Amino acid sequence: MNKHLIATALSVALITLAGCADESAAQSAPAQQQQAIDVAEVLVKPVQSWHTYTTRLESPQKVALMPRVSGIIEQIEFKEGDSVKQGDVLFRLDDRSFAATVDSLSAQVKSAQAALEQAKSEASRAVRLTERKAISTEQAQARTSTLRQREAQLAALQAQLKAAKLDLEFTSVVSPIDGVISRANITKGNNVLAGQSVLTSIVSNDKMYAYFDVDERTWNSAFDEVTAASKQPVVMQKVGQDDFNYSGHINFIDNQINASTGTLRVRAVFDDRSNELRSGSFARIKLAANAVRETVIIPDRAIGTDLKNRFVLTVGENNVLQYKLVTVGERYGSLRAITSGLEQGDVIAVNGPARVGPGMPISPNKVAINTQGVAFTLSANPADLVAKQ
Repeated sequence: MNKHLIATALSVALITLAGCADESAAQSAPAQQQQAIDVAEVLVKPVQSWHTYTTRLESPQKVALMPRVSGIIEQIEFKEGDSVKQGDVLFRLDDRSFAATVDSLSAQVKSAQAALEQAKSEASRAVRLTERKAISTEQAQARTSTLRQREAQLAALQAQLKAAKLDLEFTSVVSPIDGVISRANITKGNNVLAGQSVLTSIVSNDKMYAYFDVDERTWNSAFDEVTAASKQPVVMQKVGQDDFNYSGHINFIDNQINASTGTLRVRAVFDDRSNELRSGSFARIKLAANAVRETVIIPDRAIGTDLKNRFVLTVGENNVLQYKLVTVGERYGSLRAITSGLEQGDVIAVNGPARVGPGMPISPNKVAINTQGVAFTLSANPADLVAKQ
């Protein structure tokens, strides 16, 4: 029996010693597991809120080119896809019948002019004969009436001749605007109808419009003082691009809120590098609110998510990480504005909670937050308006 008691006592002693050893190892573990972590002091920058809208570019002038007279296409005078100038001849129709009409009416005008000269002469003679009582008043009035008829006939023929000359001129179909021409929809030898056949299309490319809708609440809170005359700057990004490389300004604001959607129609114009833009292209528009405020800026990757909360890890006393709730604001490239939770002088773990957690001691490696190529506010220099998203 004594042997059993001794064995039990030895077992208890060994377990107690093992527990003490584990507790001692656990207490020394944090000192042995300190990690070198990149940390940085938060930035405080003047920023503006950016608002992004999607749109499609539109040309200020678009023409579906149709002939003014009917006829057969005799010649196509342009290269498809080229730039054309106002007044350039694009199509030529067979003009022989129109030229014949002009010649016929020209001859009729000459005949009418001769008849008018004769009527004038007879009317003048009638006046003299009436004075000598050589002819009756009725005969004199008849000659005067004939003169008026000849004048009217000449005027009518001259009007017909003018219209015929216009028709002859319209057999040369010219470009009504400067722009880029599409392909020929109807080719040589085909008959076209006046005002019905679409020969081709032309779009102007000296500038491009972008219409977008701003909700009433946003407009009233951020852009209430903006007018078309103030030329509020905007930047634009085309599909497939990473940066907002095109700068423009607002040049039209609608005169009423759309009651169905609660939005205001706004138009931006882009006339810089417009030759790189195409009508119908999908684009993203960004414009900044007028209000500028000092805001804490940190890398977006430094922010962690805990259920519905956003948090960052700050460096506290003895280089121990602390959990701090934050409210996030606008994103500026790879950086994010923090509207509450941090203040100037705070130091954070820039890579977030991926490798570390609250309560862990660390070996801090101080780095600087990179802001190169990121615009926080609008600038008078269009080159500074590039804002990555």
